Amino acid sequence: MRIGIVVDSACDLPQDFIEQHNIVLLPITVRIGEAVLADHRDEQATLSFLHAHVAEHGAEAETIPFSVNQIRDLFLGKLVIDYDHVFCMTITKTRSPIHDNAMQASFAILNDYKPVRQAAGFNSPFALRVLDTQNLFAAQGVTAVEAVRLRDSGASVQQIRERLELLAHNVHGYMITRDLYYMRARARHKGDRSVGLISAALGSALDIKPVLHGYRGETGPVAKIKGFDNAVQKLFDFVGQRVKAGLMTPTVCISYGGELADLQALPGYAALRETCQAHGVDVFEAVMSLTGMVNVGKGAVTIGFADEPHTFAG
Repeated sequence: MRIGIVVDSACDLPQDFIEQHNIVLLPITVRIGEAVLADHRDEQATLSFLHAHVAEHGAEAETIPFSVNQIRDLFLGKLVIDYDHVFCMTITKTRSPIHDNAMQASFAILNDYKPVRQAAGFNSPFALRVLDTQNLFAAQGVTAVEAVRLRDSGASVQQIRERLELLAHNVHGYMITRDLYYMRARARHKGDRSVGLISAALGSALDIKPVLHGYRGETGPVAKIKGFDNAVQKLFDFVGQRVKAGLMTPTVCISYGGELADLQALPGYAALRETCQAHGVDVFEAVMSLTGMVNVGKGAVTIGFADEPHTFAG
């Protein structure tokens, strides 16, 4: 059984991991003024675009996910030939139309794949499962890493499906952004009133940074901490505590809206990596997707892991 894994480009995983394990991307296109880039998770291209356009005008960006027809064409042109069963894992449907587009495309794919496969010499059936990861950015990566691990271990399609559906309900994503004014401007541009003017003004004036928690499709603040470095250190310390308590998968995914050297220099990061290594947990660090950066701003940190329900203590 040839099992394929598909994610959208908002899923923050290292570029070499994606290439090594043949993970297929549904790219999201970002347009800022006249500048356009399809995000294929090329880290250097992302950083170049960030420095040239995102910092000044990212709040006004337009993000364009793969359409129903583009997803259909990708599958019928390649994936229904290369694989027998595909797991397509998307950013939470509460924040993006990608999941709904993939679901709509799946009906056409399953109706139209037979002559394509037969022409390529395959008479066996093709199957597709679209899964809402119920999370964002680095937290999306946790489910994808587990899908790779299960596939490589020889798990059956049913075992993989059941495990991924369980994980989607138990992945926690955390984010700290540097610039609440940027987030407010971005939210205003999108018609999203989740970040108000007063909270942005107070947060910046007092250097208060909210810790945002993504879980089961919902995102909201769970703490307000003075100072970006202080907030990040408290978050890393908290994640280290959860690692010591035991995670559901041996995986922590981290992404940063900028150069990874800047992430690695943040307070508490080295200690978190040491804790993960001591407890057999793999750390996957990646430059945040271009989609992520235009939505939450340059220099934001996101981190994801699978865990039982818990309360943030920072």
